[in-house]
Amino acid sequence: MADPSGPWSDADTRFVAETMVDGCASGTWVGRFNKARGRDPVVSVGTVDGRTQGHADALVFAQGLQMALINSGRVKFVAATAGRPQAEDARADYVLQGVVDSGVEETRGQRAFMFQADMELVDQAKGEKVWTGRKKVRKIVKRPRSSL
Repeated sequence: MADPSGPWSDADTRFVAETMVDGCASGTWVGRFNKARGRDPVVSVGTVDGRTQGHADALVFAQGLQMALINSGRVKFVAATAGRPQAEDARADYVLQGVVDSGVEETRGQRAFMFQADMELVDQAKGEKVWTGRKKVRKIVKRPRSSL
């Protein structure tokens, strides 16, 4: 589970990345691909657009997605090659891409940190989305009362 104390942390990033990949890699598209092609699908991580306010780094999140994909054992992962972005790698059957967003709300002595990841898995040959997922995390941090 994500760390409930303080703003966004690396543990939160790993938690969300692993949750997203678990949902993606356990989708029905994997079985359909295995049945049709007789092998595990090859996936790469494409562009993860960071719309965060400094609390969550999109690059760190993309790296978390890569680790979770590799460690899932359900798909094969293609690493980037020199001079070729992963999203354009012809060796991958699918590309995982998306948007990472965050925000902060302050009300009555509390600060709420929100983080949302919206991801999609796209069949590179057909250009069709085979999976979409969203994970939201909200962390409440109570500010100490000042004593004067």
